[in-house]
Amino acid sequence: MAEHRTADRSVRSKVVPVVAGVLGWAALLIALVLVAHVLLTVGGANPANSITTTVATWADRFALGFRDLFTPGDAKLRVLVDYGLAALFWLVVRSVVVKLVRRLA
Repeated sequence: MAEHRTADRSVRSKVVPVVAGVLGWAALLIALVLVAHVLLTVGGANPANSITTTVATWADRFALGFRDLFTPGDAKLRVLVDYGLAALFWLVVRSVVVKLVRRLA
């Protein structure tokens, strides 16, 4: 019975860091997509360009409830605030989730 528990701990100690790493990188990539959308918009990128539209489409999916949270008159400021807050949200979620998953080890 003790050998079984030791084997479980060994497997858990190997799997949990991998899961935490994957979740951490996924949330970081989401935040980077949101930041890229902000940079492309504020920088005045061509909205008809395929890269810009792809980034905007993905950013819209990950913005959650932050999209159109604030409605300033300037469209660039709106994107900066709304998608910037969404990126910060994902970074906080990343930190919390990674810490919780690592506690399982």
